[in-house]
Amino acid sequence: MKKASILVVDDDQDLLTAARILLKPKVSHVQVEPNPENLIGHLEKMPYDLVLLDMNFKSTINTGNEGLYWLSRIKEKFPQIHVIMITAYGAVDLAVKSLKQGAADFVVKPWENEQLLATIESVLAESKNREKKNKNSLLRSSNTLDLIGNSPVMDELQYKLEKIAPTDANILILGENGTGKDLIAQAIQRRSLRSDQVYVKVDVGALTETLFESELFGYKKGAFTDAREDRQGRFEAANGGTLFLDEIGNISLQQQAKLLTVLQNRQVTPLGSYQPIPVDIRLISATNVSLKHLADESRFRKDLIYRINTVEIQVPPLRERGEDIRLLAIHFLDIYAKKYNKRIEGFEPDAIKKLFAYHFPGNVRELQYSIERAVIMADQVSIAGNDLFFSPIEQQAEQVVVESVSSSQNLEELERKAIKSAIERYNGNISKAAKELGLTRAALYRRLEKYDI
Repeated sequence: MKKASILVVDDDQDLLTAARILLKPKVSHVQVEPNPENLIGHLEKMPYDLVLLDMNFKSTINTGNEGLYWLSRIKEKFPQIHVIMITAYGAVDLAVKSLKQGAADFVVKPWENEQLLATIESVLAESKNREKKNKNSLLRSSNTLDLIGNSPVMDELQYKLEKIAPTDANILILGENGTGKDLIAQAIQRRSLRSDQVYVKVDVGALTETLFESELFGYKKGAFTDAREDRQGRFEAANGGTLFLDEIGNISLQQQAKLLTVLQNRQVTPLGSYQPIPVDIRLISATNVSLKHLADESRFRKDLIYRINTVEIQVPPLRERGEDIRLLAIHFLDIYAKKYNKRIEGFEPDAIKKLFAYHFPGNVRELQYSIERAVIMADQVSIAGNDLFFSPIEQQAEQVVVESVSSSQNLEELERKAIKSAIERYNGNISKAAKELGLTRAALYRRLEKYDI
């Protein structure tokens, strides 16, 4: 209870004063609010453990409708927050109704101080025990590599995965760096019909032009100077199972053409051979490049997009995942406390507040780094706010992005002038202008529309 943050919402100022005086020495933080309209704003600014909520506001009739309405809003947006309802004597039936709608308990006003404190202590203690008991099932243990998160965006992602995983559809996973695209690919494979077959991962974005074919398609002995023996390519190695091509948005147009041929024909021809080898794979691809940028034909072949993108999955950035930040922080704390043999039981309220206030440009990877560092540096049995430091690498990268905005705008203006000049030089002949600019006709038409030329 000493570490708890509590919000009291009631339009009776005397009650709020009494609550503040009673709770201030007992808990870490207490906030009082007379207007329920401000309730959600408080909860968005700070992670509260518990809300004391009145059943009636500005009404002489004890309908309880306002209290039940705000209870539903809290449970909808912040299901992890416990709510104790404050009800007038004689309106106990309404309080019982609130329990059915998600309230943890209720107190009758005017309350006895000891009874109120006991109720709060009981609700918080029960929550703590439930959290410990269900920790492994809630987080779904890192050993199974399942996905951690109960936020609406993650629920939607889980639903989509359950639908598409058992099929053989090719899947394109989109998302920022650090969001966990690799884990999503593994989750799809585990839930697929090929779960008992081989899973092969290739970072194709890191392959050079010369290595691309030999790594993916294999080679025969003598195919080139250092080819001293036959070597199976990744496509052939994944036969019957799943092939995951990471960073596919970074491969060149020449590499894309070779990949497209294999996907269309479902067979590979190793370097130094004329004999094609049939392959049966389930393809999963991932990139941090947006679908909008992939659709630019000067960068990525549209016919290849259709081949790799039967279904697309957008992995949400951490800043959109709300309460998942807490779950992931607890998860990483558990991992690194064991790794470094430290007895650390949880987070101080100021640490949780700091985590929720930060926007995590590096996403889950940055959170993981921050928690590992905090565990190493912590001297107490819980992580405090001043133990948490966020990656200077990500902050510097953000600064570079901000500084490059004006440069990007200048480049767009230069491109617009170059296109306009080429079209004028060839008297409106699109084919000749496109050839000079190094663009396809379709790509040039898109730029004409973009720049309103």
